Amino acid sequence: MAWVTLILAGLLETFGVAMINQLSVKRNWQTVVYLILGFGLSLALLSYSMEFIPMGTAYAIWTGIGVVGGALVGMIFYGESKDWKRMVFIAIVLCSAVGLKLVS
Repeated sequence: MAWVTLILAGLLETFGVAMINQLSVKRNWQTVVYLILGFGLSLALLSYSMEFIPMGTAYAIWTGIGVVGGALVGMIFYGESKDWKRMVFIAIVLCSAVGLKLVS
């Protein structure tokens, strides 16, 4: 269950990052509320996960999901570069996260 909450925490971090970008595009109170909820829930779930998963592993997985998720959201919704080199480095981050899971 801790791994599921950690993955959900990472996805909510990605949502929070997307809301930061959305806030720069369109300033309104709803975006601010979504941003606060996204990051707040993300941190709460990360905190819960760290009761069962070592801190270094949990934090690395959480930030990895946020980095990869943010990059993918940027490519899909905001027209950021889809260069093959960028995709290779995203894959490296994913492989690192899987590696941490395998050794912890």
